[in-house]
Amino acid sequence: MSLFQALILGIVEGITEFLPISSTGHMILVSEVLKITSSDFVKSFEIFIQLGAIAAVAVLYFRKFFVSFKYILKLLVAFLPTAVLGLIFYKTIKTYLLGSQAVVLWALLLGGIFLIVFELIYKEKTGAVEDPAGITYGQAFAIGLFQSVAMIPGVSRAAATIVGGLILGMKRKAIVEFSFMLAVPTMAAATGLDLIKSSGSLHSADLGLLAAGFVSAFIVAIISIKFLISFIKNHTFVWFGIYRVVIAVIFYLAFIR
Repeated sequence: MSLFQALILGIVEGITEFLPISSTGHMILVSEVLKITSSDFVKSFEIFIQLGAIAAVAVLYFRKFFVSFKYILKLLVAFLPTAVLGLIFYKTIKTYLLGSQAVVLWALLLGGIFLIVFELIYKEKTGAVEDPAGITYGQAFAIGLFQSVAMIPGVSRAAATIVGGLILGMKRKAIVEFSFMLAVPTMAAATGLDLIKSSGSLHSADLGLLAAGFVSAFIVAIISIKFLISFIKNHTFVWFGIYRVVIAVIFYLAFIR
């Protein structure tokens, strides 16, 4: 992997991590376009640069993490399903799913269709939760279950948690912010687990690439987060669904057919 490729992947991570279009899926597809050979280091790199996106959330939402101890507990409850299932299926996911173009394309396509249909029939519930701190522990756990589906590359962690929150009766802005903050323990744990499991395959020569990916992901993620918060004030996620379908079809026609 070259420095240029590392920067591009970092930018892609920053753009896609918090949008409902799947960052992991895009990383796999962009790696194919850039002719980056899949390897244990590349897979670890793609997981590691998520820390840049995490840092962006930490900077933008620092104060909200300390609203109350109960809110922190709710984030941890929401994180629990993914933590347990991630530990159980870590090896299977990294060996068989990460890097699979077929899995990504099907997830992007079907997820896009689902997102379009969902938005067309969705009606906000009366008394929807306006503040992310106001969700119950049960709702938090259920959102965590939705999030765990995103362990499949191409599904999108953001889409899974946001749709889950809307179904459970949260206002759009509230679940989007909760999704942002839930990303911190989720991605920190995923990165930490991968670094522990893959420590033997990482070398000092790789630090520059990791740093480049981290910094570019951090800067672009800040812009992406602010964009999404502004976007949802007047728009649904239909266009993201359409984008997912289009990108899946284009990639299939250009690289696989």
